[in-house]
Amino acid sequence: MSMPRRIAGRIVLSLMTAALFAIPVAAAGADQPLSLKLRKREKSDKNDAVFVMKEETVRWKPQQTAIVIVDMWDNHHCKAAAKRVVEMAPHMNRVVAAARKRGVTIIHAPSSCMEFYAESPARRNVLSLPKVTAPTTFQWNHFNADREGPLAAKFEEAGCSCDSDQPCGPSFRAWKRQIAAIEIADQDAVSDNGQEVFNVLQDRGIENVIIMGVHTNRCVLGRPFGIRQMVYLGKNVVLCRDLTDSYHRDPGRHFEGLQTIVGHVEKYWCPTITSTNLSGEPAFRFKADKTNQKAETK
Repeated sequence: MSMPRRIAGRIVLSLMTAALFAIPVAAAGADQPLSLKLRKREKSDKNDAVFVMKEETVRWKPQQTAIVIVDMWDNHHCKAAAKRVVEMAPHMNRVVAAARKRGVTIIHAPSSCMEFYAESPARRNVLSLPKVTAPTTFQWNHFNADREGPLAAKFEEAGCSCDSDQPCGPSFRAWKRQIAAIEIADQDAVSDNGQEVFNVLQDRGIENVIIMGVHTNRCVLGRPFGIRQMVYLGKNVVLCRDLTDSYHRDPGRHFEGLQTIVGHVEKYWCPTITSTNLSGEPAFRFKADKTNQKAETK
């Protein structure tokens, strides 16, 4: 017995509707702009020592945007830091994959690991580019007293957050590559050199840079491809605040310190976003993070 035409039509319509709503945020076409909700802290008009949190939404063209993944190594001499990278990496990979589908350039920057990637297509993509003259030199960018307020010494300096229950050994170069949980596609770029990263940005016409990775108070801010450097280069830069971690000595209060450091970035260097802006998924949060902040979804 054949199905009545009216019922068949309803079934087809229902299937089409279900398929439409099954399309994830990341499946949007590359011609669709990225809608990013920026959070920053500006000095109050009434009191120069008071900062007011503000939000605004911007729309960036994916083809003019890059993600720089800083030092998401496969291991670390600080066991607590290494453990947090392992926890964060799968979520970061999903976010990066979603952005890549939209047309965002992905730059992997695991410092001191270029030998491992010597023959990879993503590394060759970088080495084939000509050097582009930059408006500034590329170097480690230290704390800049002329434009940023001070942080407590425990945040300024590198420090292992391991405690007596998880003792940490001596400092040494424990990393050989980027953690394998983050995929490197053939069209991506791999570099730990500020000039090379700048060459990629200029070659692909990129003006917008999203920084994620570790560690916020050290490499994310200071590397020659980090936040300070991108600001000096005149790029539109944001920190993905849920996909970062800090490296400071404060056992038992690590995540409060991380929030303080993110707030410092928002005050003096650049706005922040959450990964939800790129993937449509809830923002990442470490399981051990028991701070009072609400789980962010925007």
